[in-house]
Amino acid sequence: MSEAPPTLRALVVDDEEPARRLLAELLAGEDDVALVGECRNGFEAVQAIQTLTPDLVLLDVQMPKLDGFEVLELLEHPPAAVFVTAFDEHALRAFEVHAVDYVLKPVGRDRLDKALARARERLRDAAPGPAPRVLAQAARRPGEPLQRVIVKDGQNVHVIPVVRIDWIEAQDDYVAIHAERRTHLKNETLAEIEKALDPSRFVRIHRSYLLNIDRLTRLEPGASDTRVAVLADGQTLPVSRAGYVRLKELI
Repeated sequence: MSEAPPTLRALVVDDEEPARRLLAELLAGEDDVALVGECRNGFEAVQAIQTLTPDLVLLDVQMPKLDGFEVLELLEHPPAAVFVTAFDEHALRAFEVHAVDYVLKPVGRDRLDKALARARERLRDAAPGPAPRVLAQAARRPGEPLQRVIVKDGQNVHVIPVVRIDWIEAQDDYVAIHAERRTHLKNETLAEIEKALDPSRFVRIHRSYLLNIDRLTRLEPGASDTRVAVLADGQTLPVSRAGYVRLKELI
């Protein structure tokens, strides 16, 4: 007698109730699937995944506050993910983050069965998930500068619009994001976040500093033929010779 397959613990995340209800009904017909919860947005999803530790998350892409990619970016050990969405434009990004599958709405039983079969195979093989930096890069829309930065601080999640960022400082493998007199640490290098930001707004003024040029009020002489950037709030930052050249090209 063959051994029964292990129960697949699934979480459904979608901001639309009809979509959640449909997925719940379809999953109820699967003998080896247990629906452990439903979430209405990305914030709920992050909390639920950390608390419930599902094997699989069926995840919408476009949601308010946090989208599906940003949810995965915030998780230290994300579960296997099947993206369920009405739009096909995110498919490449989904597979870049090693998603199990990418299912277009409206979801039918046959198509969901295929996605679940792939999830079972992925979990059986214990395939490793994507690295955090891969998730962070995929969370950005291709060809578009970053519009907001997502930072996890313990159980708290901060969504920081880039227009509110004053400056960013390198701290080893982290960056310190200074915005509205608060500092947020993110596990990303300065070079990585620089590539994602709008180069017409953020400029590397020093090997350790990125400046939002909208915050610059003036430049003052520094030591040894260097300069100092004075920000609107009185903060001062060093400007290297190369940084001064880059800065002059924008102002």
